[in-house]
Amino acid sequence: MNIHNILVAGSYEKEFQEQLPAETSQSFRFKQDNDITEEDLSWADAYVGFKPCRGFRLADLKWVHSFNAGVNNYLEIDGWKEYEILLTRTVCSFGQRISEYCLSYVLRDLQYHHYFEGKQREKKWAPKTPQMVKDQTIVIFGTGEIGQEAAKVFSSLGATVYGVSQSGRQKEYFHKVAKTSSAGTLAAQADWIISTLPLTKETNKLFDRTFFSHLNGAAFINVGRGHTVDEQALIEALNSRKVRFAVLDVLETEPLPETSGLWERDDIVITPHISAVTELNEAIACFLDTLKRIKNNDAIPNRVDVMKGY
Repeated sequence: MNIHNILVAGSYEKEFQEQLPAETSQSFRFKQDNDITEEDLSWADAYVGFKPCRGFRLADLKWVHSFNAGVNNYLEIDGWKEYEILLTRTVCSFGQRISEYCLSYVLRDLQYHHYFEGKQREKKWAPKTPQMVKDQTIVIFGTGEIGQEAAKVFSSLGATVYGVSQSGRQKEYFHKVAKTSSAGTLAAQADWIISTLPLTKETNKLFDRTFFSHLNGAAFINVGRGHTVDEQALIEALNSRKVRFAVLDVLETEPLPETSGLWERDDIVITPHISAVTELNEAIACFLDTLKRIKNNDAIPNRVDVMKGY
């Protein structure tokens, strides 16, 4: 594939210049999303950005690269199969960031931070023995780069880590990987459920009443996509104690409206989609590495299967 003209959605020329090789055969055009014209899209072989621009179309493109790990906003555009366009995504420190995010909330719970903070305010000396990660059973939905990194972190601390994926294919750092269709048995054993799932037709509202009915007081962490969770079903599961508490970095509606009852629950922690913030310099480095791989006809590990959605 020959890539000559690259359209970048965003005023990132300075950041690109800092990483571009001294000599490059590609021409770059940097424009804000709302300023991109039909002429720009006709000119471009490749489009790079966090999201599709206004009037985005695939007809003249050969390659689209997302600065995000998720690509569902691009896959909402019709024509991927028809035009056979390469779609790639950013893979950088997301796995480490998300793993540290999840670990922080697991340790917060096992070390009884909330309990001891309350006792300090009461000026009461009230010992309570913390639990240990090695005694936890953790079920991670999604066994790609991010899920594997999380499994590596938790298994290194002695936890029993299971994985769930569409294929059920075994992966390193997981004690076992099961298919999504048979995840109920694993979920029933879980102390923690962690979702790193992308949003696809198969994962939309995957965590529903039926799923939560399998749980026995597990904690639930979602760092994947908000629409994978039926939020009303989650609330019911919290009320019935099927779910002990939830940590939600992603939600169905973002930003979460002030009127949402989720804000007021003591058994939910909400963070504003920050578990894996994209560092622009990392995203550019990933793009340039992908460009080099395309030029050299090398394998492209961050290529998206547009039929699967990830």
